Amino acid sequence: MHVLSVSSLKGGVGKTTVALGLASAAFARGLRTLVVDLDPQCDASTGLGAIGEFRETVADVLQNPKHNIVHRSIVSSTWGKVQSGHIDVMIGSPRALQFDTPNPTIRDVWKLEEALSRIEKDYDLVIIDTPPSINGLTRTAWVASDRVLIVSEPSIFSVVAADRAMRAIEELRKGLTPRLQALGVVINRMRPQSKEHTYRAQELQDMFKENLMTVLIEERATIQQAQGAARPIHTWPGDHAIELAKIFDEILAAALASFQEPYDKNRGKQDKRMSRISKIMRGQNLDAVLELESLQADSPLQALVPNTDTSLPTGPVTPVQLPLDPSKMSAIEQLEALASLNFEPADATWLEENKKDEG
Repeated sequence: MHVLSVSSLKGGVGKTTVALGLASAAFARGLRTLVVDLDPQCDASTGLGAIGEFRETVADVLQNPKHNIVHRSIVSSTWGKVQSGHIDVMIGSPRALQFDTPNPTIRDVWKLEEALSRIEKDYDLVIIDTPPSINGLTRTAWVASDRVLIVSEPSIFSVVAADRAMRAIEELRKGLTPRLQALGVVINRMRPQSKEHTYRAQELQDMFKENLMTVLIEERATIQQAQGAARPIHTWPGDHAIELAKIFDEILAAALASFQEPYDKNRGKQDKRMSRISKIMRGQNLDAVLELESLQADSPLQALVPNTDTSLPTGPVTPVQLPLDPSKMSAIEQLEALASLNFEPADATWLEENKKDEG
């Protein structure tokens, strides 16, 4: 199972439109597809025909990603009524907004990853529609993802937002999830007759170069009509729908090809250290994993706390500039500090013992 997030750090660029277009391409291709509606506006759920009251939603999954909750939050899309195939949606909810905090804990951002591990044999592709922000929900989606497609429209504010998104993805890749990569930037809502759009499209080309998708999506009423009818664009009549379907097919093909690229395990010492931690965290239920927000005094992180007892040798001064007390560090800072250490077998033993203790 591969996971693709569709994101933008600016609202109103048609992010959900692109997510549904890719879902339509995957559906037409015969891939077992799940769309996770992580945007509290829930537009992806609506576009997939998942309308009504549901017992569990993505908000419940983020609260408690148990097996039964995850399965009850997923329903079949009505797209299956117009074309045979397998496409489901993890129902969105306005209540997911409570998890969109600016400073999420490490434990929180791993919740969706844990939830998807429950169903990894059921799907070939997971597409996550994220909120237009860099807060907790978007970072939760990225932690669970292999690739992120950034959606931009040809405007100055979207260009700036796309650049911020690319840098944020790279920071998260280095700091927490080494397998994460940006698939690229795709231009949406392009009007070729607009000089401003043409100028901004060239600006995006100059800025992102090979990271800009070779296709662009023109602004068409057709796709809004298909979404309003809760129909995949690949089944909508007309030449414009055929053109759009081909574009989404190309983007999906690029994503599938990217998934097959071997992971470069020699991307640096930081990636290797974080990979060890990530594997430990992804391989276990998060409830049984070390609570990074309350590290014990005998943890490896304590080695970073300066020794204030001048009667004893203090050893070499660490070059890492950190707060004196791990309890005063944020969850992200704690994990980064832990990753800065060279793990020896003893450290691995400590992690295992803590997992047993927490259990």
